Amino acid sequence: MSVSEIKPAATILLLRDDPAFQVLMVKRHHQIDFASGALVFPGGKTHAGDHDPAWTEHARGWEGLEAEQRALRIAAIRECFEEAGILLAERRDGRPFDAACDPAVREAVDRGETAFLDVVRDLGVRLSLDALTVFARWITPVMMPKRFDTWFYAVRAPEGQLAACDGRETVDAEWVAPSEVLRLAEAGERTVIFPTRMNVQLLGEAQSAADAVARAEARTLVTVLPHVETRPEGRVLVLPPDAGYGAVAESMDRIMG
Repeated sequence: MSVSEIKPAATILLLRDDPAFQVLMVKRHHQIDFASGALVFPGGKTHAGDHDPAWTEHARGWEGLEAEQRALRIAAIRECFEEAGILLAERRDGRPFDAACDPAVREAVDRGETAFLDVVRDLGVRLSLDALTVFARWITPVMMPKRFDTWFYAVRAPEGQLAACDGRETVDAEWVAPSEVLRLAEAGERTVIFPTRMNVQLLGEAQSAADAVARAEARTLVTVLPHVETRPEGRVLVLPPDAGYGAVAESMDRIMG
């Protein structure tokens, strides 16, 4: 069996206290080929435009990041703009961007008809790359048909912007407590894929948005590449013990089913 190509991807954990600690989750369209109908964080693959050197004039925190991290963070912010209608950016005078995101522009970016860089340039804002904190990094196991090297970023949600699904890739956007996401998954009321569930569980150890970001900043990043082990109870997917998720041995029947 050939090993699938690993594609770089980025996803974003938008956090708020309103007044309870919540994370923004979007429900993927049932016709999307990956994680259809699942409750996920906004995110997706990087695009060629995310690597455009012209971003240097339109992204705060550019100089403090390596090229790979620049593109990944631009991708995370772009996907959040497309899927949830929230733009993590600041105006040229330093004030946070707080305007509503035009649905038609979001769709044009999603379809590749309009460059995200052009949108940001026309709005006169700079992306807030340095506002994102690395939360986790997961690489899809080798036996999966589609593989991603996904970086998860945590960030406090900007005030004044309302989340709204795009109706194309996502059909719902909701702020929900991490404990409620886990309850919905356990009850079978929502589909929550394994990596998302594990990161929601880790997120739920925090008491607030600020606490979640502080924990992520303090945590040593361990790349998670799950592997399969055969045990008396059957085949299980195992995570690195030092990655912060505890001792995890998830039944393959649950993951694949």
